[in-house]
Amino acid sequence: MYCTPTHLAAAKLARELAQVATPERHRIVADDLMEATLRDEDRSQFDPDEILVADEALAVISTALVDADGVIDGYLVMRKPVAYKVPLNPVPGIVSTWARWIARYLLHKDRVNTQERTDPVVRDYQQAIKFLELTRDGKFSLGVDDPLPPAGGGAPEWCAPERQFSGRTLRDYGE
Repeated sequence: MYCTPTHLAAAKLARELAQVATPERHRIVADDLMEATLRDEDRSQFDPDEILVADEALAVISTALVDADGVIDGYLVMRKPVAYKVPLNPVPGIVSTWARWIARYLLHKDRVNTQERTDPVVRDYQQAIKFLELTRDGKFSLGVDDPLPPAGGGAPEWCAPERQFSGRTLRDYGE
């Protein structure tokens, strides 16, 4: 996975994820339980029924993360001129960020009464897709291990009309 539940916890998203991923038939998972679930920490102090609901929420989150990976891989295998071998290993940090942004967007897909132009979840998703398109088109590098040839490599090429003036054509105007 390009982004793991632990990455989501580190990004301080436990409350948000509990709100969007808890199945509707249940009360929203408590923040501390969601945090422990995302980090795969000990949850023995919580009610077993609440732990089951948190696990259901984690399953929803994991599905969104897998779907985000699929979106990213779909762009990267179309890379021009050299496609990436997916899944990426090691994973560049920017790819983890894109996976987080895409997964959040997928988890928020059922929200209502939001304005797309001012919504940070939509903005981040659109930014991720924009950079994936640039990467696919060979216009954005994922770092030093990028298989693209370095920019400016090779000898310069010239395209110009044939020379009009030379020493031979100007000899009558000499000294």
